[in-house]
Amino acid sequence: MTVETRYNSQRIILDLCGGTGSWSRPYKEAGYDVRLITLPLEDVRLHEYHKYHKYSNVYGVLAAPPCTMFASSGARWKRSEAEMLEALSVVDACLRIITVYKPRFWALENPVGKLVRYLGKPMMYFQPYEFGDPYTKKTCLWGNFNKPEKSPINGEFDKKHNSPGHNSPRKRYPGKMHLLPPSADRQTLRSITPPGFAQAFFEANQ
Repeated sequence: MTVETRYNSQRIILDLCGGTGSWSRPYKEAGYDVRLITLPLEDVRLHEYHKYHKYSNVYGVLAAPPCTMFASSGARWKRSEAEMLEALSVVDACLRIITVYKPRFWALENPVGKLVRYLGKPMMYFQPYEFGDPYTKKTCLWGNFNKPEKSPINGEFDKKHNSPGHNSPRKRYPGKMHLLPPSADRQTLRSITPPGFAQAFFEANQ
């Protein structure tokens, strides 16, 4: 074990609602102590402070609460007040954990949609293609973190996403994530953090 790995292993990264752990994977690979707090093993709303209070080094928190109730892609579906309260309770739990541990950095992500009504303007927006992943899924990031450096593939999308000719963004990129066909793992696939973004975020927030 290198000196750097020993140092990193003393830094805890909490990955809230992380699913497959794709956002925190670069930290885990670099030797950080990554704690995945996600269903079905653990509900963030039931997280108790005593589990980690003995550590003074919760270094970073990554939060990706479920977007089903908030995403613009589901706007055609009417959401009940009870459903919205349920979804917001998960967001609130993530923010409570962040408040309790006071990490060096934290970030909460969600696709563009209704969450801005409750959290205000995000710190930044990003598209997966801006970090080398060939698809679109405009995503909001709230928090306190260093902004990752963007490195778009094949140039930027044009503002209207309808450039003519062989360089049309519609031809260069497979399409929008919310247009994935129905399948048993559709929700899981849609929720996976783009690996290019995850790596760039790690490099900016080590």
